[in-house]
Amino acid sequence: MEQLPSATPSDNFGSSFDEFPKNFKTENKILSEDNITLIKSYVERGNILKVISIIRDAMKDIENAPLSIAVIGEIGVGKSSFTNALMGFGPEEKCAAKTGPAETTKERAPYKSLKFRNVTLWDLPGIGSTDFQSVQKYLKKMKFEEYDFFIIISAARFKETDAQLAKAIGEMRKTFYVVRTKVDSDLQNEKKSKPNIFNKETILQKIRENYKENLHKAKVKAPQIFLVSNIDVSNYDFPQLKTTLLHELPTHKYHKLINFVSSFTEPIIDQKRDSLKQKVWQDAWALKFFAQPFMIFISDNDVKELEEILSHYRACFGLDDVSLTDMAKYFRVSVKELKAHIKSPSLLSVEDEDKPSRTKLLECIEKVCSKGGLLENALPFRKAYYLHIYFIDTVASDAKALLKKVYLSVKKVPRSNNSEY
Repeated sequence: MEQLPSATPSDNFGSSFDEFPKNFKTENKILSEDNITLIKSYVERGNILKVISIIRDAMKDIENAPLSIAVIGEIGVGKSSFTNALMGFGPEEKCAAKTGPAETTKERAPYKSLKFRNVTLWDLPGIGSTDFQSVQKYLKKMKFEEYDFFIIISAARFKETDAQLAKAIGEMRKTFYVVRTKVDSDLQNEKKSKPNIFNKETILQKIRENYKENLHKAKVKAPQIFLVSNIDVSNYDFPQLKTTLLHELPTHKYHKLINFVSSFTEPIIDQKRDSLKQKVWQDAWALKFFAQPFMIFISDNDVKELEEILSHYRACFGLDDVSLTDMAKYFRVSVKELKAHIKSPSLLSVEDEDKPSRTKLLECIEKVCSKGGLLENALPFRKAYYLHIYFIDTVASDAKALLKKVYLSVKKVPRSNNSEY
């Protein structure tokens, strides 16, 4: 068996993978256009509970949703053989993917099996094929935006291409498995060359750890790794792979739904954030924010005024106390637990609530200014403007964080009969 070196650069591909996730758009095959329009409207109005209701309704039919899985890897790693093994096709059957010692897959090819309901497995040509002169041409030809889930096939050495591909898929917010094929051949070669010290489990563990280590070096969150033989499908990790895939299919379909919803809800939050910032800029000139010192003379109403400003922005994004209370009831958690995922509710808090309001205000301003950036370096008479901007940016980030938390929690919450939601 070969030694287990660190990731090595691919001859034809490599860092070019960094570019391809940026322009991809998530495909929608679950939500209707009417529901998409409603979700956009509710996000704009900060009505997160209505968004939840639509997603929950869409989940009723999630089992019947189609799922496209791409089998991808370099030339010669056994992608087509793996496709046949996973789908239960014999290599000589008409429905089987073509295999052989030379490159056999020139075009992407779909395969279906009764074993995996509503799933299409796509066998893709090898990365690095001479038929594709660039990563961009390959990805466009392979229609990467259409796949919901990926299985990265690798053999022998872990290569830079594997790491870059895993990283790029992660940046697309899609999930994947890593499958290391041909472990039977590696074990056979190792046993033949080193019969006295051969240990099957030790070798398999070294292979697994090598892949984990190189994925970690590439800053890729460790996926599930399966060590398989495409010939002996009852051995090694192949049975576990099939069981895991069947068990996790609903999760992959749900992940697909959430990815799609996030792809258009986050830009809406960004648009609302930018719109509020523009209004603050216009008001700054109209009210002459820049012409007046900021908080030189502190009145007893200043703390309350800042809290009201922050509360206004929280309400714009559906993060006011009333909305958070309703959400906490819906998810059967405490408001405190919800607030633990966002920053804005405590943005103007100080440790000692019994301090005089003037002292409290100064500590609040110092706390915000200590965050750095524009606010820290601004002249005193401009801090009023930047304080508004800081509030808006923080609340917008909170809205994204909470929506993500909400999306991931929807499938865990029992359906409520309360028509209010």
